[in-house]
Amino acid sequence: MKGRQIVLDDYAGREAAALLVDGRLEDLLIDGDGVRPGAIYRARADRPMKGQGGMFLTTPDGPVFLRQVKGLKPGAPLLVQVTGSAEPGKAVPVTGKLLFKSRYAIVTPGAPGLNVSRRIRDEATRDGLLELAHEAMDGTGEMGLILRSSCAEGDAEEIAEDILAMRDLARAVIGDAEGAPEKLTEGDGPHVLAWRDWVEPAEVETGAGSFERLGVLEAIEALQGPQVALRGGGHLYIEPTRALVAVDVNTGGDTSPAAGLKANLAAMRDLPRQLRLRGLGGQIVVDMAPMAKKDRRVVETELRRALKADTVETTLVGWTNLGHFELQRARVRAPLSEVT
Repeated sequence: MKGRQIVLDDYAGREAAALLVDGRLEDLLIDGDGVRPGAIYRARADRPMKGQGGMFLTTPDGPVFLRQVKGLKPGAPLLVQVTGSAEPGKAVPVTGKLLFKSRYAIVTPGAPGLNVSRRIRDEATRDGLLELAHEAMDGTGEMGLILRSSCAEGDAEEIAEDILAMRDLARAVIGDAEGAPEKLTEGDGPHVLAWRDWVEPAEVETGAGSFERLGVLEAIEALQGPQVALRGGGHLYIEPTRALVAVDVNTGGDTSPAAGLKANLAAMRDLPRQLRLRGLGGQIVVDMAPMAKKDRRVVETELRRALKADTVETTLVGWTNLGHFELQRARVRAPLSEVT
């Protein structure tokens, strides 16, 4: 089917959401067993991590790890928000910079100012949104607001309700900073995240059996294996290890430099999608198919272009002496292998 489809169903008894674009799986959210990213805790500072500049904190659900610890003393209470998933045996990462997100708005305690997404370019629309924001955020002091790109097509009343809901939630949480460790918000599940973050117009499919009917189950099954067929021939192999994610690009029968370049370009176009769907992050090492050294720039440019459509923070580290390409990618989700 052509166009965008958001599919809300469950997978193996877990709440799940899938984004299809022209029938191809582009994003996938499956609820896991761990704490959800976005959850907010009232935590207690525990002990510093020597050599890493961070500190372990105590929560009702176990230890978490905070990197920004300037002036923080053991025993002090503080509010933190979960930023991603943890590797096995490691503490969940958190931040002290809280964000309260809805479909239309992001309230930013401690970061005052009213901002409208740069993707909204119409001046009349921007002015109207800023006027609405000023009215809703009047008297909030050190709280800021970001109006998201979805506001361009949103109803003014719904946008105002969203802002007020996030403002009131932020006030309630900030006002509950003292006391014993406690989980203050749960974090959003896949269905809410799909509605919140997949903001471009899309047809929505719901109900039991939607995943099977629209081919999502088949796509998830394909993600269980390491091999990915590339357009134009060749294959991509993605294999997580404890230390890193190894990616190998193969041309197939044709081993010429031209075939290598073709396979590498196809691999870079699909790599961000594959990492996103598989929930993989950390250090990524790509072993490219053989190609001329002069072609490295065009391959890297293709990867940068593909990453523009990806929301996960990714740093391109560069080429190694052995000709591998390295990336560092945030771990924002649990690996697919842990939730299927």
